[in-house]
Amino acid sequence: MRLRTAVLAAASALTLLVAVPGSAGAAAGEFEYSFAGLDGATQRARILDPESDECISLPEVADPAASEPAFSPRNRTDAVARVFTNPDCTGDAFDLRPFTGRGSERLKLRSVLFIR
Repeated sequence: MRLRTAVLAAASALTLLVAVPGSAGAAAGEFEYSFAGLDGATQRARILDPESDECISLPEVADPAASEPAFSPRNRTDAVARVFTNPDCTGDAFDLRPFTGRGSERLKLRSVLFIR
């Protein structure tokens, strides 16, 4: 009887692992932001399925001496997106709700952290 219970528990655990899609450490969805390109024209960039709880410095605007900060973020992930005014998730922060969080052109950012 105990062997049958152990086998059933192991099979259930395996089924659960197979049924859960994607990485448990990733926020599902897309994060989008605007930035000024080298020619001054506004460009859009996006991050797909970003890792949770890992700081992401936005590569196009990571160097404050060489670029203006990004702006107009759109959070279409299933996690809270905490955006920061400086690289390496430092400076002032603002949280964007999952799925519908967004900021205007006045919200400046250089890094983001996804919190699940």
